[in-house]
Amino acid sequence: MKKVILYTDGACSGNPGIGGWAAILKNGDYQKILSGGEKDTTNNRMELLGVINGLEALKQPCEVEIYSDSAYVINAFLQDWISYWVLNYWTTKSKKPVQNVELWKRLLEACKPHHIKWFKVKGHADNELNNLCDQIAREQISKIKSSN
Repeated sequence: MKKVILYTDGACSGNPGIGGWAAILKNGDYQKILSGGEKDTTNNRMELLGVINGLEALKQPCEVEIYSDSAYVINAFLQDWISYWVLNYWTTKSKKPVQNVELWKRLLEACKPHHIKWFKVKGHADNELNNLCDQIAREQISKIKSSN
């Protein structure tokens, strides 16, 4: 099974506001950069879309290491919030609806063919690929702002 490293980030100018996401896929020396954005969104939605779009770009089942500075995304898997949400019909422990359900469901589908390990990285620190994802996500925000 091919091993892929996926770095992702999401950013928002205002929350809600204009947002951007980025994903960097690495397999050996090969690197692919994906990015996009939305005019009216939230930071959490952009964090999710970075991971989703990175996984959906994979054309075959892979071993994937996912690196993100998003506690929202990473803790859903490392602390297994996601299993609780699914078993409890997409409600939180405080009995509130889980936000961004359609994106969480899309993420779970995108995860299915792969063997995934999740890693939380410190944001805005010395991680080169995390910083590059942040820069690309912010460039998407600038592109959307300048097209208005």
